[in-house]
Amino acid sequence: MLARVPTAVVQGVDGHPVTVEVHVSRGLPGYTLVGLPDASCRESRDRVRAAILSSGASWPQQRITINLAPTGIRKQGAGLDLPIALGILLASGQIPGDSMDRCGAVGELGLDGSVRKVVGLVSLADAVAADEILVPAEGIRQAAVVRPGSVRGVENLRDVIAALTGAGEVPSLVDQPVRVPEEESVQADLADVRGQPLARFALELAAAGGHHLLMVGPPGSGKTMLAARLVGLLPDLGADDAIASTRVQSAAGLALPPGGLISRPAFRAPHQSASSVAMIGGGTAAMRPGEISCAHGGVLFLDEMGEFPVPVLDALRQPLEEGVIRVSRAARAVTLPARFLLVAAMNPCPCGEGGSDGLCRCTDAARARYSRRLSGPLLDRFDIRISVRPPTPEVLLGGDEEESSVSVARRVAAARRVAADRGVRCNAELSDGDLDTYGRLAPEAQSVLRHVLEQGSLTGRGLRRVRILARTIADLAEPSNPPDVLSAEVVHSALALRAMPTHVLGVPPRVSTSIEEGAV
Repeated sequence: MLARVPTAVVQGVDGHPVTVEVHVSRGLPGYTLVGLPDASCRESRDRVRAAILSSGASWPQQRITINLAPTGIRKQGAGLDLPIALGILLASGQIPGDSMDRCGAVGELGLDGSVRKVVGLVSLADAVAADEILVPAEGIRQAAVVRPGSVRGVENLRDVIAALTGAGEVPSLVDQPVRVPEEESVQADLADVRGQPLARFALELAAAGGHHLLMVGPPGSGKTMLAARLVGLLPDLGADDAIASTRVQSAAGLALPPGGLISRPAFRAPHQSASSVAMIGGGTAAMRPGEISCAHGGVLFLDEMGEFPVPVLDALRQPLEEGVIRVSRAARAVTLPARFLLVAAMNPCPCGEGGSDGLCRCTDAARARYSRRLSGPLLDRFDIRISVRPPTPEVLLGGDEEESSVSVARRVAAARRVAADRGVRCNAELSDGDLDTYGRLAPEAQSVLRHVLEQGSLTGRGLRRVRILARTIADLAEPSNPPDVLSAEVVHSALALRAMPTHVLGVPPRVSTSIEEGAV
């Protein structure tokens, strides 16, 4: 007898529909699994057999042939256990032949028949070609994010058999979960940061306009502390971004909130030892997302950026421009979402004191080697590049109370609403055509930019980013009535924020021209 059960496998962050075809016929007892299964699929025989016997059903003493169609896609993961078990029970006549006509299944089986959650359940549930789908009970809210009203949660195979044979209750359908606030630990508040007016303004600009930020300063100046508070300034994710972020983190095997849907931007801070595969994705048959995809819709923080391997840093250039990463291998290629806000922190030189006159202990050769780890094209993609210096003892030990994250987040939200009226999430997504409409330059501002371009200190990409940054500065200054034309003063501020601290490029500290506090 032949049976078919719809299911799916995941590659990257996308699910691909798969049909489990089971044929049980007379002959010597045997078990054959075909259709490009990986090791975890081939090992399903013993798991499925033990689960069926533990659930009170019998293992057919016949020849069992299982085909995972289509055969051109490599199948991986233990999520095929449940559909294989149901296909065997259908083909052997232990459950009615029409009981799975409109239903698919995804789930791993334990030896006791329990149904366990699998990695990538959100994408798997979305890809199953069936009106309804059986999923592990512990992942039911996640599956309902993309399949509202068509998901049934099951805890063990015994309950499934009872429901399909009419001996037990059919699991109820689950509607789309209510979007609930995620459980958060103690929130890092910007009020904890003493002093640093320029860095605080840079954080606000980065959050409001989606501008990539590079902070350069000696150890202990507060770079990591500032970066950790950026995500608290960002607004909640929109509906599309929330689902995309949920799909990515589900495919990566990361924990999801109880409601199933991620509502807050992610904050990812990989260690300097992260490999290229860990950063961009791939590495397995499933082509799992890397750190840059896990940060989709949120913040990717690279602490001590100068210590990351050069190939890892250069791999960021394409996703920073396009918002996706294309991972190609010999057998397959996937496109993973990677639209993130990049924040990087680094010391000015190997010893860390390059920004302080007379304190740097590095040789010119050591500074040159350090600077070569950062390519010019990568540095050109940072809209804001500032020098962060340690606050004075008077500021650290006292002073006025600083502005909180809640207050700054209100201004960020107002600037984001202005960008939404232009048809984008934030100003960083403005196209060249949008800039001609919303980023027009006053004659004095054009003269300033023309002079900088003639000096060769600004590239074409840099010109575009300066205009976008100036647009964000103007929006924050007057969110209720943003000016249509960008003034020379606003363009000057954008150029100052983009000025690269020269000691990062291997220039001795005495000729540093980094931005002073209060320059903007």
